[in-house]
Formats: sequence, structure tokens, C-alpha cells
Amino acid sequence: MFCYQCEQTQFDNGIAACTGTRGACGKDAPTSDLQDVLIHVCKGIAQYAVKARALGATDIEADRFLLFAVFSTLTNVNFDAAKFVTWIGDAVRIRTKMKIAYEAAARAAGQEPELLAGPATFSPGADQAAILAQAKEAGVKYNVETLGEDAIGLRALLLYAVKGVAAYGHHASVLGEERDAVFAGIERALDKLASNEADLGVLLEEALEIGRVNFAAMEALDKGNTTTFGTPTPTPVRINPIKGKAILVSGHDLKDLLAILKATEGKGINVYTHGEMLPAHGYPNLKAFKHLAGNYGGAWQDQQFEFADFPGPVVLTSNCLIKPQKKYSERLWTLGPVGWPGIKHLDGDDFSPIVEQALQLPGFENDGDDKTILTGFGRDAVLGVADKVIDAVKSGAIKHFFLVGGCDGAKSGRNYFTDFADNAPANTVILTLGCGKYRFNKHDFGTIGGLPRLLDIGQCNDAYSALIIATKLAEAFGCGVNDLPLSLIVSWFEQKAAAILCTLLALGVRHIKLGPSLPAFLTPALVGVLVEKFGISGIGEDAKADIAQCMTRAA
Repeated sequence: MFCYQCEQTQFDNGIAACTGTRGACGKDAPTSDLQDVLIHVCKGIAQYAVKARALGATDIEADRFLLFAVFSTLTNVNFDAAKFVTWIGDAVRIRTKMKIAYEAAARAAGQEPELLAGPATFSPGADQAAILAQAKEAGVKYNVETLGEDAIGLRALLLYAVKGVAAYGHHASVLGEERDAVFAGIERALDKLASNEADLGVLLEEALEIGRVNFAAMEALDKGNTTTFGTPTPTPVRINPIKGKAILVSGHDLKDLLAILKATEGKGINVYTHGEMLPAHGYPNLKAFKHLAGNYGGAWQDQQFEFADFPGPVVLTSNCLIKPQKKYSERLWTLGPVGWPGIKHLDGDDFSPIVEQALQLPGFENDGDDKTILTGFGRDAVLGVADKVIDAVKSGAIKHFFLVGGCDGAKSGRNYFTDFADNAPANTVILTLGCGKYRFNKHDFGTIGGLPRLLDIGQCNDAYSALIIATKLAEAFGCGVNDLPLSLIVSWFEQKAAAILCTLLALGVRHIKLGPSLPAFLTPALVGVLVEKFGISGIGEDAKADIAQCMTRAA
């Protein structure tokens, strides 16, 4: 295996990548290699899909398959090698279907179909062993001797951003919000990766283009969430349990949470959110269920002891899954693209097996205290008090805004984000999103101008909401986003973060501080390009010094 797609990348034998028998995430080498092969065949689907689309021929099965298949290869989503063998077979079938569709569309247009090469003609072996023997050809570092390390690094950034877009696109698709621009953008990027493109300028523009596509994917997901669940409003969320039977829902998929709430209504079972599901409590159509009892635990990397202590079933709706422990493996269920060998996977809409297990398990014996935290500060909630915010800035009561958020993780260095939030001056406002907020969202930051100083905007995909807030404030002040007293302090972990980073760069947002470490796939030369063109930098060693630097730049 060779994998360096996430922030927890190991240094194996002096190489900044997971290269041994098992990656830092728990993914074994065969699964990693099979994921590479699946992506390779998906590139072949895209080669035909791009040409067919140019002739007016599209296929929704292929579009949706690409979302699901690419999503399944994200960090901490699916660890089941057998599933990937099956999906590789599905990908070959769909690639053949797209080849036939392209050739028919070409002939209908009076053209002779092109003979494509590369992933378009790659023939996977008949079984897992045979496929694994071909994995080197599908690896991210393949042909590095010809393309060069810098081109390989930019190609990796593009690929990992595509994975993030596919995840957001899939989340939106299950809510009925699909965008042709998202399907076309993913196909375009995969088609480009199927070629031997090595021009750094071309690859950088492709990365920015996939960032624009990601903005469309996040807009679709935002619409899907608000149309289905209502517009988020500021809501206190209980963080300690209530006596009684219980189910814990983790991941990101709010539709699955809604289905579980409906399946448990009136059955005496309390439903708790975990990780990135916390923002669910701000949506009117979800918090209307009285048995949505609160949020249990924190970010994904603490799940092994949090799930072990939870006295009911635990449901993983999307990333982030880590190796299940014996203490709770019999209570763990996966949905959608998520999977681990030997863990029960639920297909379809029948949640009765989970409900039955919850009724059999003891649940919580006693009530905890009623301490709460706030969530639900989406763009409508913040912009609804924009006049107060603007007046506070003009009067000098608010000196600066810090967006401190993104992914959390176990790797050292993330206490920086806690220090940053805790040391932000009292005349500043902290916006946060993603599971990185668990580093500090239980701290008391007080209020400013009648508003909480800490505003939880939502999940990582709610970066869309944060961008809309910034854009509207810039319009109100008659300036650009980069002229606002606003600094972005971003913690990254996996490929959704890569997609959001490309979106921010595509929209011209400058001076982003990224940490706790820069991606291993960015060579020194590529880091230099990002610094020169976008002012991006890594976080410093001293949060207080970085705060002072941000406020000095704004002044």
C-alpha cells in the first residue's frame, strides 16, 4: 500500500506515507490497494462519460455510482476488502455501459468514436488476488519517474478534493438534491487524472475548478438539509444522558437520523447524536422529535471508549469509523458506504433490528446533569442579527472574527486550536464548524453585543454557510471578503477538508492558516506556490502569536 491522503499519515521507512501492512486509520494493505483499483476503473468511467456528455448523452446510474464509489474510498469509511472487489466489478459493468453510450452518441452525431486508453481499457483480474497483483498501476505514485513529484502532489490534491466532493454530492443526492454541474465536474477531474497531465499550471487550475464544483455540491447539500429538515435555529443541546433505552447515531447523514427517529418514536428509546451529528439539534424537523435527547461524546477519534461506554446500539451513517472494539462490536451497525468486516450492515429502510436491539439492551440507569451547549448558528441565524453585528464592528465592540474549525483528529498538535479559541480576545467572535469544535465548544466564552462569542455554524459541509455569512458581511461593509476583520484557522484531517480548501482558494480567500501539519502530498515547491498565490501558511507553534499576527494584518 501507499497512502498519504489524510493528516494522520505515518512516516514508514522515512517515507511520508502509510506503506506497511496497515495504515494509521486501520485500513489494511489489500483494502487500500483495492480502493486504488476502484478509483482507477472510475477514471475509466469518467473518460467515456465526459465524451458522452459532450454529445448530450448522460447516465444517472453512472453519475450516482461515481459519487458512492469514490466516497467509499475516503479515510475511515469502508474497510471491507470484499466490498471493494464487488464494487470494482460494478464499476467495470458501468464503464462498459458508458462506452456503449458514448459510441452510440458519437455515431448518431456522424462521428467515428475515439479509441480510448488507460483506465478506459484496464481489465481487473478475476478475483481479489489477481486484482491486487495489478494495484501498482492504479496507485497514486504510479509513473512518478515521468511525471515528477510536484505533478504527483498536485494530482493527489485534485484526487482527494474529488473524493470530498463525491462525499458531499452523495449526501445531497440521498436528499433529492442533485446537480449536473457536480456530476460533470467529478467526471472532468477524473478524466484529467486518467491522462498523464503533468503541467503544474493546468493541474492547479483543475484543483481550483473542483473547488468551484464543491461549492455547488455544498449548496445542493445545504438546500437538501434545509428543505427536508427546516432552517437551523440556535438551540441548546443536552450533553449528558437521560435515564432509559438509547441509540447513538454518528457520522454525517441527517436523513438516516430522521429515519431512526421515526422508527423509534413512541417506543421509549432516546436517540443521541455523536460527532458531526451534533448540528442536527438545530433543525426544526429533527428537534421536533422529543426523544432526540441530546449529544453524547465528542469527536470521532474518541469513539472507541465512548462507544464502549454507551449502553445501546451505535449507528455509523458515514465517515468516520475506526477499528471496532470487542466491547461494542455486537452493538455497532453501519449504513450506506460505511463498512468493516464482520460488523452488521443495514441496507434499505427497515431499522427494526436496531430498534429491537435497543429495547433488549439496558440503556442508561440514571440521569446526568442538564448541562447544555449551543448549536444551530447557520447563515440565516447569523445574518438575522447582521445589523447588530455590523453596528458592533463599527463601534469597535467587535474587533475581529476568527473561524476556528474543521476536522479533529488524534495526532499531536491539535491542542493549538483549543489554545487559539481560549486566548482569542474578549472583543472577538469565534465561528466554528466541523468536529474540531469539540476541542473547545464546552468552554464558556461569554457574550458580546448580546450574542454568544462562540457561534457553532454546523458540520464541515456548512463551510458553505460560513462563506455566505462572510460574503454578505463584506457586501454590507462595501469591501471584499479578504478585507473583513476575519481570519480562517483551519484544522484538516481527510478529503472533505481538501475539497473545502480548494473551494476557499477558488473563491480567492487568502491568508488561511492550516494545521496541525501541512499535507504530506504537498511538496516544498507546491507549498511555495500556495504561499505565493494564496498566502496560505501552516499554523505556528504559539497560538497567541498567531492571534496577534491575524489582528495586526486586519488592522
